[in-house]
Amino acid sequence: MESEGDSCSWAGSEDHEVVCEKRLFKSRLPECLAQVACSHQHCAFPLNRNELCVWNTAGSPAAQPLRLLGHQHSISALSFGSKINPLLVCSASRERVVVWNLDECTQKLKEGLTPQGIIIGTLLRLVLHVRFSPDDQQVAVCAGSRIYMLSAKNEAILVELNGHLAPVTAAEFCTWEKNMLISVSEDRSFKVWDYSTGLLMYQSGVLTGFPLLSLLIDEEKRQIITGCAEGQLWIFSLISDHNYRCVARIDLKKEQEKFYNKIWKSEEELGERQNASELCKTNSMKPKGSVETSLPVLLIEHCDYSVCFHNGGNMSCALNRSYFWIGTSAGLLLINLANLELEAFLCYKDYSGLSIRFARLCSLMKKAVNGKVLCLITSIFEDMIAVLEVNLALLVTSQQSGILKSGNEESLSVIARCPLLPRSPLCTNLNKNKKHPSKTHGVKSTVKDQPLVFHNKIRSSGYTAAPQMTMFSPNTNLKKNNVSKCKTSFKCANQEYPVESSPPIYHEAEISVSCKPTRICCIQYSGDGNYLACGLANKTVLIFNSDLTNTHHVFGGHDGAVNSVGWSHDKKWIVSASDDRTVRVWSVCKNEPALILGKEMFHRAVGFAQFYFMDTFILLCCGAEFHLLSFHLDATKDDLRRYKQKSICRLVQKFPMASTTEITSLSAVNDFYSYIVLTAGSNRALEVFDLNAGCSTAVIPEVHTRAVHQICQNKGSAFSTQKPEAYNLFMTTAVGDGIKLWDLRTLKCERRFEGHGSRSYPCGIAVSPCGKFIASGSDDKCLATATLDGILRLFLP
Repeated sequence: MESEGDSCSWAGSEDHEVVCEKRLFKSRLPECLAQVACSHQHCAFPLNRNELCVWNTAGSPAAQPLRLLGHQHSISALSFGSKINPLLVCSASRERVVVWNLDECTQKLKEGLTPQGIIIGTLLRLVLHVRFSPDDQQVAVCAGSRIYMLSAKNEAILVELNGHLAPVTAAEFCTWEKNMLISVSEDRSFKVWDYSTGLLMYQSGVLTGFPLLSLLIDEEKRQIITGCAEGQLWIFSLISDHNYRCVARIDLKKEQEKFYNKIWKSEEELGERQNASELCKTNSMKPKGSVETSLPVLLIEHCDYSVCFHNGGNMSCALNRSYFWIGTSAGLLLINLANLELEAFLCYKDYSGLSIRFARLCSLMKKAVNGKVLCLITSIFEDMIAVLEVNLALLVTSQQSGILKSGNEESLSVIARCPLLPRSPLCTNLNKNKKHPSKTHGVKSTVKDQPLVFHNKIRSSGYTAAPQMTMFSPNTNLKKNNVSKCKTSFKCANQEYPVESSPPIYHEAEISVSCKPTRICCIQYSGDGNYLACGLANKTVLIFNSDLTNTHHVFGGHDGAVNSVGWSHDKKWIVSASDDRTVRVWSVCKNEPALILGKEMFHRAVGFAQFYFMDTFILLCCGAEFHLLSFHLDATKDDLRRYKQKSICRLVQKFPMASTTEITSLSAVNDFYSYIVLTAGSNRALEVFDLNAGCSTAVIPEVHTRAVHQICQNKGSAFSTQKPEAYNLFMTTAVGDGIKLWDLRTLKCERRFEGHGSRSYPCGIAVSPCGKFIASGSDDKCLATATLDGILRLFLP
């Protein structure tokens, strides 16, 4: 064994130490070596093929490691126990499996004796993986296509699990389910076992064309994560009623390219391209003829990401997220499990001080010590083993500093935080400029009582009527009139929304909207939840009671499918947009539109329309731009000129969306004053507009793999209370790419929801008034609801 001195390295022009080679060992490595191990303070790896070497990382770097002899053949797999006291380590070779107690071994060496381990298995063939049970009483040994459950105290085979068709590469114990073991194999499938009885509980289909190499069980999310030799990750749910359904799939190569492009664009915006790190230069500007390395998933391990914020104010934000390391032959990737995006990438060859450029095996410590994580890697070409010390906080900040700076000097907010600017487009309001009604309005005109005025009814002047002799006496026996049908606001049964309630899961009622099959294009509840508006493909708008027991109104007049319907804040008006290039505003008291915006105003179909700024404006999108309209509504009609509408509308300003041909979705808040408007285009980008300033303020490129077909904001309700920060959350969805939860303040995807069927049809999404639940449609005729902590629930109709 040869140990070289410590050597540190820096990446390119970085001023801070990101990774340091803490120790390097040179020794003959077994050709069959498949697993090395790390614990809280120890690293275990083979030396001279059949010697077990355990190095205490907490001691002096120059201290000699603990060397244990007990194998005749080359060691192929190593694993530490689950408990710290006593700390056990298991080593496996072709001829035997040995469990070592490190405390006893250290004590015997001090006494001058030869340490010995406990042989728990013999002649099990080539062992590729070993794993201790949570209580350290049993050891799962993966040898060939079988899994042997061995006692950790003596030589005994408790159970033999046989079912895989190729060598088993990894196995993990489930901590919350008793006697559950999950394994992956080169047969490209995973299996779930009851290792106490040896029964196979579940087996998956073939996931990919490449062998599965690694496995991790996420206890917090109740999920399993497995990776293959091609650089693909699959996440499956272990919740009992989810039937091991796949909730996400990650292509590491695509996420890596996306991450590089994001860094490069942010540095370009900041004018710092000349200061770009070598990491971005070598990967974003690859020369022709360069070799592209693959990313086999050698390791999946939890990451203690909170060390990045131990001095900052974002500790709560870090604690609410899950991160994990992906060890590949090229380097370490840090993945955010909430949004399934790459947070940082440590490429070995980009750091000149590292001796190993491509790794064969990898192991990581779960917990960071003083903000640093230790990583054990072996070389793929040479007989070298290196222990790396990675400064996680510096790694993340050095690569994301440009992203955090770009566009975030002044964080955006949905709730208006400043008064209107003098030249703001929102200062335009037709209601302020309209003439005040005459003081005599509503008083009977004496002109109309003359017999020469031609009306439907001619009133008598009363010259010949007898004088009234009876004084006024009130009639107290009048029956109370029924409430008018056009009255939209009345006392609700629930004054406050039940915040702690569970999502609705029971089928209450259903109603057919037409006598023949008709597509429902859009639906929206009124602000008080008493009425439901539906836009249909048969050119009509229907208003139902909230319990679907009665059709309140039917509005007809469009000459195309109704694309969107929207309620006003006072629940008295409904705006509808159609394929016939018209927008109509309806009064819930009458069947005739109060305002019609005709085809002469729009060159294309209007995809979306809504009231905005507390019913002051109307927002609508047409083509690649959206319009801000100021209006005044008057539903009264003249008996002789009923065709002439008294409502007026004026275009305030058009806002084009950059680099797109069509706006596919638009969203804004109308329940309170907000300057923010969100738009998504056919170019897969999302753009944020500040209408107080009258311009675009931020652009998020490549929001989804396909164009966003709906933006859903957390608009809250008058019957529930949320924190002001919660209104900055919004969701986007696209066909085949799930749902993403975004934070307007950071313009980052904070969480991702997948697992529901949305592969071919644009399914809608909605957020509950309490802001805790998300509902989504599905291709498989199921309703999917998810909480903001990432738990997905499915309900059949």
